[in-house]
Amino acid sequence: MSIRELNVSEITKTVKELCIKANMKLPDDLCDCIKCNASLEKSPVGRGVFDDIIANLDAAKTEQLPICQDTGMAVVFIELGQDVHLVGGDLNDAVNKGVSEGYTEGLLRKSVVSDPLERVNTGDNTPAVIHLSIVPGDKVKITCAPKGFGSENMSQLKMMTPAVTQDEIVDWVVSVCATAGSNPCPPIVIGVGIGGDFEKCAYLAKKALCRPVSQRNPKPLYAELEAKMLEKINKLGIGPQGFGGTQTCLAVNIEEAPTHIAGLPVSVNVGCHVTRHAGAVI
Repeated sequence: MSIRELNVSEITKTVKELCIKANMKLPDDLCDCIKCNASLEKSPVGRGVFDDIIANLDAAKTEQLPICQDTGMAVVFIELGQDVHLVGGDLNDAVNKGVSEGYTEGLLRKSVVSDPLERVNTGDNTPAVIHLSIVPGDKVKITCAPKGFGSENMSQLKMMTPAVTQDEIVDWVVSVCATAGSNPCPPIVIGVGIGGDFEKCAYLAKKALCRPVSQRNPKPLYAELEAKMLEKINKLGIGPQGFGGTQTCLAVNIEEAPTHIAGLPVSVNVGCHVTRHAGAVI
């Protein structure tokens, strides 16, 4: 088996481009979903809000401007092929350099502080949150998901017991959305993590937001739960931007993982209608 040599400068370049792209253009499937939900909205006010949302998306794409003023904290998922030998520097440094260049040269808002209590801005939106996994092959897949905190602040995690019913899980997820109300700029996208342990569960919910909204969980059990959650969230009547209406949620994506016999962690990562992510393979 031959080993592929890859200079980390390629990773820096790709991360830079993805940070800019993700902030200026939503994935096609999400844009289509927004337009579809706009046609389903029954509230006249809600339809007007959808018109504004769609006009904003078009303007951002045409003018090459950020879709939202909160250009997010950079979350970077990396699937590194085990047959790749990285040269030319440190992987984490390369990623953060890409984020720094993307946010500085792309004129994106810098929103990261170096310490959670001292609150001093780092000036270039670094460091990124980096999730690294080693996979077979000689490619590197990178997904950049800038995460705004209007929606992030509405996210929750609950350590449930194995005795909890599926309906109770559904109702808890819906209650998180009800509590969030208009804060996460609906219509929202909901990522749900079920299983794993405390931190794995939260990771699953974040990863779920990077899945196409048109793609359901391959397991019928979870696909059915996604549909139930979506229906109940839309019955809350929160509507686009919280002005009331029938279309509060665009999609619910569930990711699951094995867990311990004594627990059943469930997490909800709330995404606004600007649930951004862009990917590339090197």
